[in-house]
Amino acid sequence: MVMAIRMALAAIFALVATIAVAQQDYRIRSGDVLSIEVLEDSGLNRSVTVLPDGRFSFPLAGTLSAGGRTIGQVQASIADAIGSNFTSPPNVFVGVQPREPDPIDPNALLGPTIDIYMLGEVAAPGLKQVTPGTTFLQALSQAGGLSRFAAQKRIQLRRTDPQTRQQQVVVINYKAITNGAVLTPDFALQEGDVILVPERRLFE
Repeated sequence: MVMAIRMALAAIFALVATIAVAQQDYRIRSGDVLSIEVLEDSGLNRSVTVLPDGRFSFPLAGTLSAGGRTIGQVQASIADAIGSNFTSPPNVFVGVQPREPDPIDPNALLGPTIDIYMLGEVAAPGLKQVTPGTTFLQALSQAGGLSRFAAQKRIQLRRTDPQTRQQQVVVINYKAITNGAVLTPDFALQEGDVILVPERRLFE
């Protein structure tokens, strides 16, 4: 009977040790679940969650620190804290189940954006959310380009001053740009800018 118990303990020791080796370099974080086993007293075995401050509570040990520490360091800390309750140093084994990763907000990946508006003869008119620094030509590309009915020589960039509410209109000759002209400057768009592409006239 004693031999069977020793063999069972040895098997448990080997299994837990294998898990510990695989996880030995892992740094524990808040939200992780620690599975703690004390071979000398199975009544202490339990799973505990690491709190937001990086600590956890364990019987006979009180509150211990785990955040940023390795599994080996936590095992040693528990063994030291409960050691006075045993005639010989206890064998403590800790496994860790990392917390589930936080869900990714797809909007966060996009970073800050500004609202602009594409009207008239573009492939995809409407509200566009673009990153700050997006230029007129880049925005036109994001709208799918011009339709075949676009008046390419008189595209309008309309910008309203948010303080005075006065509107500035810049006429852009896209036809000339496609023929090699340089747009100076290639306007960086601002919040609320409107790009209006009129329909071309007969024989235009």
